[in-house]
Amino acid sequence: MIPLVAIRHAPTEWNREKRLQGRTDIPLGPAGEAVARNWVLPADWRGYRVVSSPLRRARRTAEILFPDREIVTDERLLEIAFGDWEGKVLSELRDLPGGDAKARESLGLDFTAPGGETPRAVQERLRPLLAEIATARQPTIAVAHKAVIRAIFSMATGWQMLGKPPVKLKDATAHLFVLDEAGHPSIGRLNVALAPESVKS
Repeated sequence: MIPLVAIRHAPTEWNREKRLQGRTDIPLGPAGEAVARNWVLPADWRGYRVVSSPLRRARRTAEILFPDREIVTDERLLEIAFGDWEGKVLSELRDLPGGDAKARESLGLDFTAPGGETPRAVQERLRPLLAEIATARQPTIAVAHKAVIRAIFSMATGWQMLGKPPVKLKDATAHLFVLDEAGHPSIGRLNVALAPESVKS
């Protein structure tokens, strides 16, 4: 059984504005970098291999957390594509007269924004990566995105992304999954705090 730790990137300005980022390559900026610098990982994870989404917000988070380590980027960790919705605020899309945002959201794993990607497709591109990590038997930290972590969580729990998740995945935390020989994840520990109590917002 191989440990896989999933960490969402530190917040960007678009996160603060609640805009859908998707593949739009928004940087962390000074505020996000300051958040990442306050994060502390459990000591027993520090020797793990580090892999990151190639998007700047994830890659920079990884660089701050692991300044002396080689960081491998992998496109399979890219955020879900939100297509025409990128840069928009989901609550505003839900309120558009004649809009279909709520109907799309009710599709669970088959949700897709116009011109975007489904969570099911995210899972399919993750499966080979998880299998490779399991085959290599190399404990790994993946610095990625919310939809990527939710996709792994869904695979581990069977949650179809309909209604609320069985466990809320919190910001500024890490999530430990355990991969079997085929790369299928199960839950290890969720919501492991990264920020000391004195600096949490």
